Amino acid sequence: MDINNISEALSLPMRLKLISCLVSGKKTFVELRNMVEGSDGNVSVQLTKLENWGYIKSKKTIEKKKMKSVYELTDHGLKQLTGYVELLESIIGSINEQENT
Repeated sequence: MDINNISEALSLPMRLKLISCLVSGKKTFVELRNMVEGSDGNVSVQLTKLENWGYIKSKKTIEKKKMKSVYELTDHGLKQLTGYVELLESIIGSINEQENT
């Protein structure tokens, strides 16, 4: 990944927060909403976009007559996040090199 190819999925703080929350494992919609402190509507829209782009996947079940959605990061999502973090690390590394010269 380079600075000119940062994915739209990683360009919005809410989406980056959601992806980051899923690195540690599966989460329900309610858990994610509470972790990112977003509104139901905004979290839902961003999760849908991330799922459409292949960064996350969801499984919907019915529990106690209520719909329950569980989300998890895909291999593609983890690879893209890793590439983004590596890009940021390289930028910081080049800043540190400039300061030391």
